Amino acid sequence: MTTLLQGGVFMLLCGTTALQAEPSHGIAMYGEPALPEGFTALPYANPDAPTGGRMATAEVGGFDSLNPYILKGSVPWQLSYLIGESLMGRTLDEPFSLYGLLAESVETSPERDWVEFTLHPDAAFSDGSPVTVEDVIWSFETLGTEGHPRYLGFWEKVESIEETGERKVRLTFNTPDRELALLAGMRPILKKAQWEGKDFAESGLDTIPITSAPYVIDDFEAGRFIALKRDPDYWGADIPFRRGTNVLDEIRLEFFGDETAAFEAFKTGETDFTREFNVARWESQYDFPRVRSGEVVLEELPHGRPSGMTGFVMNSRKPVFEDWRVRQAMIEAFNFEFINDAMTGGAQPRITSYFSNSPLGMDEGPAEGRVKEFLMRWEDDLLPGALEGYALPVSDGSERNRKGTAAALALLSSAGWVIQNGVLTNESTGEPFAFDILLETGSSENASIIDMYVQALERIGVTPTITTVDSAQFKERTDAYDFDMTYFRRGLSLSPGNEQYAYWGAEAAGTPGGRNAMGVQSPAVDGLIDLLLTSESQNDFVAATKALDRVLTTGRYVIPIYQWNISRIAYDADLHHPETIPVFGDWPGWQPDVWWHEEAAEGTEDAADAPDTASEAESAQ
Repeated sequence: MTTLLQGGVFMLLCGTTALQAEPSHGIAMYGEPALPEGFTALPYANPDAPTGGRMATAEVGGFDSLNPYILKGSVPWQLSYLIGESLMGRTLDEPFSLYGLLAESVETSPERDWVEFTLHPDAAFSDGSPVTVEDVIWSFETLGTEGHPRYLGFWEKVESIEETGERKVRLTFNTPDRELALLAGMRPILKKAQWEGKDFAESGLDTIPITSAPYVIDDFEAGRFIALKRDPDYWGADIPFRRGTNVLDEIRLEFFGDETAAFEAFKTGETDFTREFNVARWESQYDFPRVRSGEVVLEELPHGRPSGMTGFVMNSRKPVFEDWRVRQAMIEAFNFEFINDAMTGGAQPRITSYFSNSPLGMDEGPAEGRVKEFLMRWEDDLLPGALEGYALPVSDGSERNRKGTAAALALLSSAGWVIQNGVLTNESTGEPFAFDILLETGSSENASIIDMYVQALERIGVTPTITTVDSAQFKERTDAYDFDMTYFRRGLSLSPGNEQYAYWGAEAAGTPGGRNAMGVQSPAVDGLIDLLLTSESQNDFVAATKALDRVLTTGRYVIPIYQWNISRIAYDADLHHPETIPVFGDWPGWQPDVWWHEEAAEGTEDAADAPDTASEAESAQ
């Protein structure tokens, strides 16, 4: 990310500190929302976009449920965004600001110990029935008690929820947490009457949730496809947050067994939008006929969001990965430079920390200033590197990786593991060092990376097993934390908040179906999340996040791979998006939300309608 883009993001982070004091059209985590009351449309949407057309994407895997709000079943991740609707909508052009959606206004106290929403008088479900305060209260209560575990943490902080007037509902909180007022605005609202006499937590393909969103599920075949159609009677088409969005008549998700089949479907035109995460494939395999003829547009888009963490997570609940020295040894043995060269031609940079690529990422070298002050509160809980500074190992790029192998063996020896007869063995028990790597069917890129990693591990006397399962089994096992090591991806935003508890909080480590895959149980992590949630100044918020980044990174829970600071997308020339790209870039809420269909002029490409280089996209912001 360039200095210009970073500067823009930082200015967004460091807004004024005025607080909500009366009903408003929007709310921000810090300061005031950027868009004034009565704004025309989101700055990255085209309010004049025509309706019609379709977008079809190729997905790898399958599904056995259409209810994204419960733990049971495997659900396409897109559904919660496509069929869900909440009291307020989040803009992708500000770190954390919400604008009216089902709620026409929001009010909160200066301390944010309560929040009140007034429903829009026209708000209605897709079956035409009105959205009521009763539906809102039922949705909060049901999601908080029977829904997916990700809703539990919020609900535990709600002291009460009550109707306070015509179309008004108020939530009062039982703990100091500035983010709760915003999280309340983002909870999906469902129709209470639909679930009378039904078991909400056990629903799957039999019951499709009725919501108030612009799209409804029109047709599906289990594991094969889902077709969503635009609701022509959608109640909110003309509210500012929705103008120029969700105008495609059909969104279709096609499912394939592996990445190769999915890519072939795009090449032949069976699908018309794809994201490419492998830069080597982007540079070598996107010269097929439909690209050369101009039927397909190739585009690279920058973004200003954190890198998040992508790689292979070690389950610290398992004895084999309890010791941080063992986890660091696994990182040392992972020859990233060699693997990156083989997979991407060395073109993609490595993720260096959870919040890298953003102003929230940890700085190089020793902790200083407010970051150090915060860390010192939990000095006894910190692992080496948190205060002194930490960086991932860098190899010479050769296959042997002698330096990394030697470092791994030294760490393992200090943890009580030695090589005996060519096998890494526990010095005390004589048991071999053994673990299993769980992979999902169809993930050929991950399988290739793991194949190279296994060869490197054999040099230190370790031969892990590799278990490949289908998507349903993968979800079942990861929900139960039944793995030693597996692929891991956790996207992060410029406004980390309560979701951090779900990602790495101690309580979440024991919650089935939770997001704390690595099993983090750290007083420092929990304490720093508390700090960033209760910070009254932007400076303290940033410092707490930088400190959290240090603790997570030096926990050595994940073997990071490469990051995608540029989104690479390919799409049919008849599909279009506005030139203005939001700070969050290609992120849920942008595609397919602000896209439209319009036949391109014959023999021309769509590149003139949108920035096709990183520098042009940046200047468009």
